[in-house]
Amino acid sequence: MSPFHLMFAQAAAATPGNSMAQTIFLFGSLGLIWYFLLIRPQQKQKKDHETGINALAKGDEVVTAGGLVGEVLHIKDGLKDGQPVKTPEDRVTIRSGESKLVVERGRIAKVLRRTAGE
Repeated sequence: MSPFHLMFAQAAAATPGNSMAQTIFLFGSLGLIWYFLLIRPQQKQKKDHETGINALAKGDEVVTAGGLVGEVLHIKDGLKDGQPVKTPEDRVTIRSGESKLVVERGRIAKVLRRTAGE
Protein backbone atom coordinates (compact mmCIF):
# COMPACT_ATOMS: atom_id res chain seq x y z
CA MET A 1 0.00 0.00 0.00
CA SER A 2 1.39 3.41 -0.94
CA PRO A 3 1.99 6.20 1.59
CA PHE A 4 -0.87 8.21 0.07
CA HIS A 5 -3.35 5.40 0.64
CA LEU A 6 -2.17 5.14 4.24
CA MET A 7 -2.62 8.89 4.79
CA PHE A 8 -6.14 8.78 3.34
CA ALA A 9 -7.01 5.72 5.45
CA GLN A 10 -5.72 7.42 8.59
CA ALA A 11 -7.68 10.57 7.80
CA ALA A 12 -10.87 8.57 7.28
CA ALA A 13 -10.40 6.57 10.50
CA ALA A 14 -9.65 9.61 12.65
CA THR A 15 -11.89 10.83 15.39
CA PRO A 16 -14.33 13.61 14.40
CA GLY A 17 -12.40 16.26 16.34
CA ASN A 18 -9.09 15.51 14.63
CA SER A 19 -10.37 14.72 11.15
CA MET A 20 -10.40 18.38 10.03
CA ALA A 21 -6.83 18.99 11.25
CA GLN A 22 -5.60 15.78 9.64
CA THR A 23 -7.33 16.63 6.37
CA ILE A 24 -5.75 20.07 6.32
CA PHE A 25 -2.35 18.53 7.12
CA LEU A 26 -2.85 15.95 4.36
CA PHE A 27 -3.68 18.53 1.70
CA GLY A 28 -0.91 20.83 2.91
CA SER A 29 1.66 18.04 2.65
CA LEU A 30 0.38 17.07 -0.82
CA GLY A 31 0.68 20.72 -1.84
CA LEU A 32 4.29 20.85 -0.64
CA ILE A 33 5.13 17.63 -2.48
CA TRP A 34 3.50 19.05 -5.64
CA TYR A 35 5.52 22.27 -5.29
CA PHE A 36 8.91 20.61 -4.74
CA LEU A 37 8.46 17.93 -7.43
CA LEU A 38 6.82 19.94 -10.21
CA ILE A 39 6.69 23.70 -9.81
CA ARG A 40 10.11 24.49 -8.34
CA PRO A 41 12.19 22.50 -10.89
CA GLN A 42 10.25 24.10 -13.76
CA GLN A 43 10.92 27.60 -12.38
CA LYS A 44 14.63 26.78 -12.01
CA GLN A 45 14.81 25.47 -15.58
CA LYS A 46 13.11 28.62 -16.90
CA LYS A 47 15.51 30.86 -14.96
CA ASP A 48 18.54 28.93 -16.27
CA HIS A 49 17.24 29.25 -19.86
CA GLU A 50 16.70 33.00 -19.51
CA THR A 51 20.18 33.42 -18.05
CA GLY A 52 21.66 31.45 -20.94
CA ILE A 53 19.95 33.38 -23.72
CA ASN A 54 20.69 36.73 -22.05
CA ALA A 55 24.39 35.79 -22.03
CA LEU A 56 24.49 35.16 -25.79
CA ALA A 57 27.56 36.49 -27.57
CA LYS A 58 28.85 36.62 -31.11
CA GLY A 59 30.23 33.23 -32.15
CA ASP A 60 27.99 31.09 -29.88
CA GLU A 61 26.40 28.04 -31.50
CA VAL A 62 22.66 27.89 -30.82
CA VAL A 63 19.57 25.83 -31.60
CA THR A 64 16.31 27.64 -32.30
CA ALA A 65 12.88 26.44 -31.17
CA GLY A 66 12.29 25.29 -34.75
CA GLY A 67 15.39 23.09 -34.67
CA LEU A 68 17.75 25.22 -36.75
CA VAL A 69 21.39 25.08 -35.68
CA GLY A 70 23.52 28.13 -36.33
CA GLU A 71 26.22 30.50 -35.17
CA VAL A 72 25.39 33.92 -33.73
CA LEU A 73 26.64 36.70 -35.99
CA HIS A 74 24.99 39.80 -34.51
CA ILE A 75 22.67 40.73 -31.64
CA LYS A 76 20.50 43.85 -31.79
CA ASP A 77 19.41 44.74 -28.25
CA GLY A 78 16.25 46.72 -27.65
CA LEU A 79 16.28 50.20 -26.14
CA LYS A 80 14.41 51.42 -23.10
CA ASP A 81 14.85 55.03 -22.02
CA GLY A 82 17.85 55.29 -24.35
CA GLN A 83 19.68 52.40 -22.67
CA PRO A 84 20.21 48.96 -24.27
CA VAL A 85 18.08 46.31 -22.55
CA LYS A 86 18.12 42.56 -23.16
CA THR A 87 14.60 41.28 -23.85
CA PRO A 88 13.17 38.11 -25.44
CA GLU A 89 12.13 40.25 -28.45
CA ASP A 90 15.72 41.23 -29.34
CA ARG A 91 16.81 40.34 -32.87
CA VAL A 92 19.60 37.78 -33.20
CA THR A 93 21.20 37.12 -36.59
CA ILE A 94 22.49 33.58 -37.00
CA ARG A 95 24.25 31.79 -39.83
CA SER A 96 23.05 28.29 -40.62
CA GLY A 97 24.88 26.70 -43.52
CA GLU A 98 24.97 29.30 -46.30
CA SER A 99 21.95 31.24 -45.00
CA LYS A 100 21.60 34.09 -42.56
CA LEU A 101 18.49 34.16 -40.39
CA VAL A 102 17.07 36.69 -37.97
CA VAL A 103 15.30 35.21 -34.95
CA GLU A 104 14.07 36.57 -31.66
CA ARG A 105 16.29 35.95 -28.65
CA GLY A 106 13.39 34.22 -26.85
CA ARG A 107 13.04 31.66 -29.67
CA ILE A 108 16.49 30.24 -29.03
CA ALA A 109 16.00 26.88 -27.34
CA LYS A 110 19.55 26.24 -26.15
CA VAL A 111 23.17 27.24 -26.52
CA LEU A 112 25.32 24.34 -27.74
CA ARG A 113 28.73 25.95 -27.51
CA ARG A 114 29.97 29.18 -26.00
CA THR A 115 32.79 31.21 -27.53
CA ALA A 116 36.23 30.89 -25.98
CA GLY A 117 35.95 34.40 -24.50
CA GLU A 118 33.09 33.44 -22.16
